[in-house]
This record gives sequence, C-alpha cells and structure tokens, in this order.
Amino acid sequence: MMPHSIRKGRSALALAALVTGAVLLTGCTAGGTAVDTSGEQLLTIPREDMGTFSRNFNPFTPNAAPMTQQAIYESMLVYNPADGGTTPWLATDWAASDDGLELTFTMRDGVTWSDGEPMIAGDVAYTFELQKKLLGGFDYLDSVEADSDQSVRFVLNRPYSPALYEIGQQVIVPQHIWTEIDDPAKDTNGSPVGTGPYTEVTNFQSQSFDLGKNPNYWQPEKQKIAGIRMLAFAGNDGANLAAVNGEVDWAYQFMPDIEKSFVAKDPEHRQFWFPSTGSMINWQLNTTKAPFDDVDVRKALSMAVDREQVTDIAMNGYTSPADCTGLSGAYTTWVDADIAASCDWTNHDVDAANALFDSAGYPLGADGTRTLPDGSPFTLDISVGSASSDWLSAATIIAQNLAEVGITAKVDSPDWPTVSASYEDGSFDTGIVWSNNAPTPYQFYRGVMSSETVKPVGEKTFENYHRFASGEADALLATFAASSDPAVQTEAVNGLQAQFAADAPVIPLFAGPEWGMFTDTRFTGWPTASDPYATLSTKSPTTVLVLTSLEPVTK
Repeated sequence: MMPHSIRKGRSALALAALVTGAVLLTGCTAGGTAVDTSGEQLLTIPREDMGTFSRNFNPFTPNAAPMTQQAIYESMLVYNPADGGTTPWLATDWAASDDGLELTFTMRDGVTWSDGEPMIAGDVAYTFELQKKLLGGFDYLDSVEADSDQSVRFVLNRPYSPALYEIGQQVIVPQHIWTEIDDPAKDTNGSPVGTGPYTEVTNFQSQSFDLGKNPNYWQPEKQKIAGIRMLAFAGNDGANLAAVNGEVDWAYQFMPDIEKSFVAKDPEHRQFWFPSTGSMINWQLNTTKAPFDDVDVRKALSMAVDREQVTDIAMNGYTSPADCTGLSGAYTTWVDADIAASCDWTNHDVDAANALFDSAGYPLGADGTRTLPDGSPFTLDISVGSASSDWLSAATIIAQNLAEVGITAKVDSPDWPTVSASYEDGSFDTGIVWSNNAPTPYQFYRGVMSSETVKPVGEKTFENYHRFASGEADALLATFAASSDPAVQTEAVNGLQAQFAADAPVIPLFAGPEWGMFTDTRFTGWPTASDPYATLSTKSPTTVLVLTSLEPVTK
C-alpha cells in the first residue's frame, strides 16, 4: 500500500525546474491561469509523490501510473465516505442470500471495453481469479461464477459482512486482453483497455502524460472534459507552487496556510475542502523489536507526544488529536465515549510518561539520558518519506517531545519507496503510517490488531507493518464480520475499542484529512462541503464520480 498522502519537495533548484517544466507543458497566461497549448481542455492534475512517471497501467502492481484505477478501470460500485452513499457503477444491483454466504451482482447492460468488446460477468469472475493469484486476499471467497453475461455470483466460505464493499470496489479488467498477457504480474500494460471514461494514452513523457476519452464509454454524455493531463512532482512544494501559480485545475496534497497561499490569490474561483474522511494517521512502533513489544513503553511514548502541537503546527490546524479508541475522524459515530474518556495514554503528560518509563524498567540517568534494561541508551528512528513535508514536521515535533523524557529520536527521511520497503519487510524502527480506510471500523482494527494480517519479519506485508496480533481482537473481528446486525456490530466495535485502549498496538496521532483543492476557472461541477457527491481526492474510488461530473467553462 502506498502512503495515504506523500509529500514534500527536494531542493529549491529542483522544484523550480519542475515547475518550469509544468509551465512549459501547460502554457500560462500572464495572470497564471493554465491554458492547454494543444487546443483541448485537458483537466490538469499534479501528482506530488512522483518525480517521474513510468508507462505502467497495470492495476495489479503497486507502482501503477496515476489514474489507472480512477479513470481507466472501474468497479461495480463506488462508496463515498463524504456522504456515506453508494453509487451503482458497473453493476446496477446486488443482493445477499439469507445465510450471507452468497452475493450476486447484476452487471450493467451495454457496457463495452474501450476496444469495443462487451463487458460481461465473465470478466468479473476472471478479474477475481487473477487478483487472488497475483496479490492474494479475498480469502473468504470460495468461488466466483458468471451465471450469465449479466449476473455474477460470489460464494463465500463464511459469512463476511464487509465483503460487499471489498468485492464491489475491486476494479475489473477484460478477460480477452489479460489472458493473452504472458506475465500479468510484471506486464506494464502500456496501452490499457478499460471501461473508464479516459483510457487512451495520447501522450506520455517522464514528467507528464495525457489520457484521452474512451471512444466506447458507456456514459458518453458524462465525458464533458476532453481528457486528463498528469504532471509529476517530487514533493508537496513543487505541486503547491504549480497550484498557487494557477498551472493546475485540481490538486490533492497538504498545503500550509491554504487560505492565504492559495485561495486569497483568486477567491472568486479557488476553493479547498478537507473533510475528515481519511484514514487514521498513526505512529507505528515495530513490535517485533524491543522495547516496542512492551505495552507500557508504547503508552509512555504516546504520553510524551504533544498532539496539540503536532496538529496545530505540523498539520496547520486542519485536523484534531486522536483519542485512545483510534476512531476519531472518519468513525466518530462509532466511538464509545466512556472508553475514550477512560484512558489517558493519548494525553500529553510528561510527568506520567516519565513515571511509566521508570516503573517499566527504563530509568532516566543523572545525565538526562533514558536507558534500556541493559543499560544502553534509549534511542529510536522515525521513518518518513522525504516528500511528506507535514509528516516530516510531525516526526520532528515527536523527536523534540521525546527529548523531554530522555529519549533520542532520529528522523530518517529517504524517499518513500525506501521507507515503504522498510515498513513492508519489518526492518524499520518506528514510522508515521496511514491506516485502512473503509465504511466501517472493521478494516481499521483488522489492519492494526488481527493475527491474519501479521507477517514474519522479512516477508512482505501491506498492512499491520508493526506486526501486532491480539487473540481477543481476532474473536471480536470474527463476530463483527459474521453479522449484519447493527447492534451486534456495535457491540463488537465497542469491544475492539476497549482492546485497542488496553493494548495500544499503534499510537494514533490524528485523523487524516482528505485533501483537495480546485479552481473553477476552466471547469465547474466540483464536489464541496455543500454538495459532497464525492471527495476531492484524486486517488480514491470517488475520483471517477468527479471526472464524470465536471464540465468545461464556456466563454
């Protein structure tokens, strides 16, 4: 899993070069408004976490080019966390059997692939077969059967209530194309065939590429923009400068003081919207390493962190501190207020942190240095990708907080691929990490406490990087998944909150805002707080809802 948001630039010279490149690609009026030199109205979007692009549109690879799963390939349904709604997409309807062991989706009639071939239920069945073969997952599926061209049936080996959204939001690929690919795991799929609105790669360069209209899209009336232009940036700073200068239409990254730096430049046309629908941002400690396997250490470290300082300074006040349930932000309706109020390890309390360290056997020496039980200094690394200016600031604040309790923390900031690799193989010390984000807290707790998500150090994983498991959490997760009764699910989530509060498997910092800013100079129809038909993320399943709602401004 790539980071929920990857940010921060490199040197000023490199940033200037990148932005100059963006200006040359898009053209600029004297006032800074982006214009397309090709004569088409291309929706221009920066990608702040990629200094260069590779022509890889394989949806089964972690390094696929932007818009692969948003504009080229589509899913059967789209869940929108901004309003809690679900939009039928490639499927028009779905139903569960009484015993919860079957899900049947009715596929939309008349959908074709971009090469003109019909999209049928057999493509769906094949996609899940390929997904399981290449990436695993969906362990609750016994089989997927196309009962007809328009009906596909999923047979589960156990009742599993989250299945609808997990299955429904898997992007679908064409069987007639992928069966001809020798190695689907490695093929770059440079000329993709999809059902999405923008599938045609009309231009591809290392720092920009264009996607044109799918000539056979099933909703041609919603292809009102001519296409998409993606621009590559090595961090937040370059992407932000492009947004401030009016060189892009839609951006998704952290920007400090956005009212002053972005909106104030053109308040009539510029807006931002940062709803708290994003994942929880956690400080994860590698529990396969001492002393992070000690719950008292995890709680003491948490009490040393000044979350108010982290959210006010590093996050510019765009979010608020997390509590000990881990559910603040996107899952506030699930929070058990009694549990949230009953524990203190997410409160900033230096004295309490020092006392807990001392009692747990990590004493503070006369020189102000805290030591491990063997007498060596208590030190740790905090790993964050160099592109993430906000998370780097958060890590720096945490390091300063830890110095107050005698611990030396080093902020380690190579590029994100290097950091992610250390998370995935379990070689890291600690890091600031995004969590699973889904319609219910089930996936969040599964990702931080389930034994099913724990992999041995050295074996790659894409969740539960901290490698923590709880038998009690496993039982509660199983109860939740086996039932569709809201009362049963609520009781299970209350139990999971209590277990999370007791174990502190990760240290929750704050709810991750769903970034998004736009200018309506060239395109209108954007989602906003008053019309939350989608989020403003350019990387989420709801992105396709935006792409099929925007209209060019006519003058």
